[in-house]
Amino acid sequence: MSVVEQLLKDIPLPRMVRVQQHFPQDELSDIEGAIRGELRRHEIIRRVKKGMRIAIAVGSRGMAEVPRIVRLVVEELKKCGAEPFIVPAMGSHGGATAEGQKEVLSSLGVTEAGAGCLIRSSMEVVNLGVMDNGLPILMDQEAFSADGIVLINRVKAHNAFSGPNESGLVKMITIGLGKQKGADSCHTLGFGHMAQFIVDMARIKLERVPFLFGLATVENAYDRIKKIAVIPAENIIETERHLLVEAKKQMPKLLLQPINVLVVDQMGKEFSGGGIDPYTTGRAPTPYLSVGPDPNKLVVLDITDKSHGNACGMSLADISTRRLFNKINFEYTYANNLTSTVMTGRIPMILESDRLAIQGAVKTCNVLDLSRMRMVRIANSLHVEKIFISENMLEEALAHPDMTVLGDPEDMGFDEKGNLTDIGN
Repeated sequence: MSVVEQLLKDIPLPRMVRVQQHFPQDELSDIEGAIRGELRRHEIIRRVKKGMRIAIAVGSRGMAEVPRIVRLVVEELKKCGAEPFIVPAMGSHGGATAEGQKEVLSSLGVTEAGAGCLIRSSMEVVNLGVMDNGLPILMDQEAFSADGIVLINRVKAHNAFSGPNESGLVKMITIGLGKQKGADSCHTLGFGHMAQFIVDMARIKLERVPFLFGLATVENAYDRIKKIAVIPAENIIETERHLLVEAKKQMPKLLLQPINVLVVDQMGKEFSGGGIDPYTTGRAPTPYLSVGPDPNKLVVLDITDKSHGNACGMSLADISTRRLFNKINFEYTYANNLTSTVMTGRIPMILESDRLAIQGAVKTCNVLDLSRMRMVRIANSLHVEKIFISENMLEEALAHPDMTVLGDPEDMGFDEKGNLTDIGN
């Protein structure tokens, strides 16, 4: 038995209870009809001319229904006689390589066969000039060479800064379509300037590049589409600000606070840009985002295949596992870190199994009477409808108007290696 195992062998783990959190469930019943209706509005359709080569910018985030949305946009553009193609708009993601970014799209279900058009992936950029502070304004060469550009993205809160525009079409214009070099430029002075720079750079690009319109979605707490808006290019910045307010109202959260130990089964780029959403966990990677409340200890057990080993954000955890560590693609992770300038690639304490990682968090959570230690376990930081809470939180759950208890308290199940048997189920 190792020294670590000896230190943790007598640390008790609470029985856990499965509960359901309830959030507003408003969603679009006819996504296809909404998209086609929006695209066929006169102020939108008149911008598309026969024979135009149109670049459709698609990002790396886990946007609901993205393959379907992309296919419908391609179909509508073709009906107008245009020649659409897809460009990855994801800054430095995918290891900051053209092939890597195409692989990210494929992992999200966006392929040439499914979309019905070519994907032109390149990291080459065009310099559109410089800002007053000397930062270059860079643009994806493939998109720049098109006759028009269409954007597709979800509007949501950013995981590292707050501002009137955060994650959405504006950030896609500045960072996504800036590729690695453009993203690097925007991040150079840090996240303290990000809210301003993404808008300032986007305004210049909107003036100098033939953007046509953007398709924005707002999702509810269950990762389903609540609203679709197709916005003329000249209205994107202002309209997105209203959508962001609506999007923030839809965000899921953990209803029972405080939490001494928060266990996250999986981190992943499809759940949050940093892999772990700070609005769920209460931990932010920069001082330019105020979230909370913060758990005393945060444990992350695994990473999704769709992350391609990009574990940026892992350092938000206090403890993780050897399983997750062995899946890290350091090239992908560090490319993301070096571009963003936020050094979230640091490695937390690595323990050999899920059991040891959770026991380590319990031991160090600074609760004297462990029978009062409050633990919550979630599948990931995006989907928190059904979660586990420690048995001592059961009465609170029973009394909460937005929670339903789904079972009886049970011991956590571990296999012979000490890993949870129900991750991913």
